Amino acid sequence: MNKYPPAVIEKAKNQEKLLQARAADKTLAQARAIAGIAVMTVKEVNRLQRKYEAGGRTWKALLDGRFGHDIKANSAIKAWLYERRRQDSTVRANQLVREIKGKFGVEFKDGHINYLLRKEGLTAPVGRPEKKKPVETESREEEPREESLENAGIFFPGGSERSDGRRGSG
Repeated sequence: MNKYPPAVIEKAKNQEKLLQARAADKTLAQARAIAGIAVMTVKEVNRLQRKYEAGGRTWKALLDGRFGHDIKANSAIKAWLYERRRQDSTVRANQLVREIKGKFGVEFKDGHINYLLRKEGLTAPVGRPEKKKPVETESREEEPREESLENAGIFFPGGSERSDGRRGSG
């Protein structure tokens, strides 16, 4: 078996703790707290569960093939990103990209930030925001006016009537 770095082995053991906590009817939030895992979705837990069972229900089945090579969006960045978005729902992906680069020194594309936010249900509503209606300072009550209907048909002459008032097509 290949030699894995201690961090990778620890991660696999923590994931096993999470799966065991879920098997003991703990909620996802409780299981993550027990295992010391900051962020993990139900979809990721289900994928791990299948991998764990297929590998003989041992933490060794959860070892990843990256051999400790870091991924860009590690758990610290994700936790910061999700918390930042929860604090200010108006901040957009391009601003978050700049903040992450300044704080963590890692570059992301806007689309990847939106993907990560979408996985946690933290994206903005689709489409353009509604335009705010101006607030009226005075409320005016208009009296209903009666409009004259005596010339109502003048603009819509009959089908066979010409504009000069004569009948026919000539």
